Amino acid sequence: MSGPSNVHDDPLAGRQQLVDYIAAGEKPAAQWRVGTEHEKFGFRLDDLRPPTWEGERGIGALLSGLTRFGWERVEEHGKLIALAREGASVTLEPAGQLELSGAQLEDVHETCCEVTCHLQEVHTVADELQLGFLGMGFQPKWRRQDMPWMPKGRYKIMREYMPKVGGLGLDMMTRTCTVQVNLDFDSEADMVKKFRVALALQPVATALFADSPFTEGQPNGFQSYRSHIWTDTDADRTGMLDFVFEGGFGYERYVDYLLDVPMYFSYRKGEYIDLSGKSFRKFLDGNLPELPGAKANLRDWADHMTTAFPEVRLKKFLEMRGADGGPWNRLCALPAFWVGLLYDQTALDAAWDLVKDFTREERHALRDGVPRDALGLKFRGASVRELAREALAISAHGLQRRARRNAHGADERIFLDILAQIVEANQTPAQRKLELFHGAWRGDIDRVFSEFAY
Repeated sequence: MSGPSNVHDDPLAGRQQLVDYIAAGEKPAAQWRVGTEHEKFGFRLDDLRPPTWEGERGIGALLSGLTRFGWERVEEHGKLIALAREGASVTLEPAGQLELSGAQLEDVHETCCEVTCHLQEVHTVADELQLGFLGMGFQPKWRRQDMPWMPKGRYKIMREYMPKVGGLGLDMMTRTCTVQVNLDFDSEADMVKKFRVALALQPVATALFADSPFTEGQPNGFQSYRSHIWTDTDADRTGMLDFVFEGGFGYERYVDYLLDVPMYFSYRKGEYIDLSGKSFRKFLDGNLPELPGAKANLRDWADHMTTAFPEVRLKKFLEMRGADGGPWNRLCALPAFWVGLLYDQTALDAAWDLVKDFTREERHALRDGVPRDALGLKFRGASVRELAREALAISAHGLQRRARRNAHGADERIFLDILAQIVEANQTPAQRKLELFHGAWRGDIDRVFSEFAY
């Protein structure tokens, strides 16, 4: 989840300005970039508990330690809550999950180097503090009440609002981690096609990356419990966005959707003003009694865009949001998967051919069934495994045509190897951990922290 948007607080004249803000993200293909974000759970090595912000071994101390690598401090009310460096940032999720929001980079080779560098820096400081970090989609051991809260104003507002609109919103905030990739488009038509392909295939990514089978130390019956949690978080701001597949969809229709998403807050003079449940449309007209006479500005709009949580999110780029967090190789695999599908025109056309006749009911059946059954979910006489194999083949051909090579001459297809192995073995990361839990671990969930930590 983001902090305040780095956007000028220019006054908004009306709805068209909101449309233009999104359209301004259009870039020619030569300028398309890859932005990767990932979150991970911190834990204390001695008792496996999540660290609080405070204390000599807290997340605040970890952030402070990372400044030795050239990161600049970002504070809120005198407390260090984020870091910034060369177009990237390190931020805190509500319970202290550590997130790298990567820079916009040329290719997947660069983004994987960025991920590697970040994990090395974190490991260096974490070792000194006797902390470890784990990549999974859901906290496997600790209860919701065991999770700390970070000192960020927006999280206080969300913490109070979430129970009013869903049963699992606080779990989403405190006990989930994801990896996502942000990708560009060159026109409204290009955005629409990419959005539709990405939404239709997001369940495939959820299945391939499924890695959240435990709750409070026991199997929970899901392979991606993180994905399931979004179905009971807040229906006003989550889901599959059926209107994306309707005729006439474009920037304006997405703006209208966002205008109907209830607000969380406005950030004014260094403070978060609680506007939870209020209408951005009224704010646009200066008709919110909580801020009498004040009209929404461009930063308010940019912030508001970050408070919608559909499976694919449109800002000035498209965000792929369907994957559980995981280890290093899967953090590199997610951008490779989507870059191969969306950044090569032949691949994009093939991916659209694959999904264009999916019905609304089929798209929802995939979304609703994959959290539990993942690759094993039945689909059109076969399973999601076969759909994943087809999508991976299209992606691989797209990456091959891109021909972005590293110093050893390998193109970006190397990052798909781990996904191909998952498909061929017909075993998701969640199923592998369940096998260990019922076998070598003898039901001891603590083993996941030692065997799967970064």
